[in-house]
Amino acid sequence: MSHLDHKQSAGEISARCAIITLSDTRTPQTDRSGQTIQRLLIENGHTTSAYHLIPDEAKQLSRLARSLLDRDDVDVILTNGGTGISPRDQTIDALQQLFDKQLPGFGELFRMLSHQQIGSAAMLSRAVAGFVAGKPIFCLPGSTKAVELALTGLILPELRHLLAELRKR
Repeated sequence: MSHLDHKQSAGEISARCAIITLSDTRTPQTDRSGQTIQRLLIENGHTTSAYHLIPDEAKQLSRLARSLLDRDDVDVILTNGGTGISPRDQTIDALQQLFDKQLPGFGELFRMLSHQQIGSAAMLSRAVAGFVAGKPIFCLPGSTKAVELALTGLILPELRHLLAELRKR
């Protein structure tokens, strides 16, 4: 059973989140996108139960995501990095195959909002979201501005509602 009481309203839900940064060059001290995710989660009443910074390696990401999905203290996984089109960008390929269901509206809306900020380059993002065993996974670009846009414009306004819907029986 989840840490949430099934009678708990969406407004009372606090998500326990795992953050995964994929980068071949960042360190925990220079991971501004990961730091931004954590700050925004905390400011909105959520917690971080795990933080990992790993290289852009599909097998390592897949193993880590599976282990985080098995944890009772993880309700949501947020990744950043590896969502572009370069050969090293493997986040989507590694995680999309795990999804039980996709949330296509997330990627569509993210690219629409990104287009307003960066123009046609927004189409190069493969940002996606989906669910594995009732737990959402959001795959965000590595850019700090993109992370902030995704969280403030899409994820945080709906996260409590999303978790409440997933826990309905």
